Amino acid sequence: MTPLKAMRFSLAFVWLATALVSVLERHGQAAQLLASGGIHDDAVAQSLILSGAFVDAALGLFMLLRPARAVFLAALAVMLSMTVIATVVDSALWLAPLGPLTKNFPIAVALYILARASK
Repeated sequence: MTPLKAMRFSLAFVWLATALVSVLERHGQAAQLLASGGIHDDAVAQSLILSGAFVDAALGLFMLLRPARAVFLAALAVMLSMTVIATVVDSALWLAPLGPLTKNFPIAVALYILARASK
């Protein structure tokens, strides 16, 4: 397996796992994060969480089945948008020991490399 293919598979795994965890945790950590950002209406929170999970799953599947520059650039745009939103909602995430937001920097670099290498 080439390094680029391994990178693509690992990023697809991240997106698919994020979608799954978002659905499984939609009444737990995900809802708590939205509540900390002022979204207390459960229907709104659930809609946002499930919409985000759908986008994550779609990007992960496209990375696996139809990898293309547009997919990697879309994933990069979504990831950057979510990083900005998460920063506004809870900037302390930048200081969390497991680095939920700091991990986005190497992911962004990997997506950029894959986009540059794709058609």
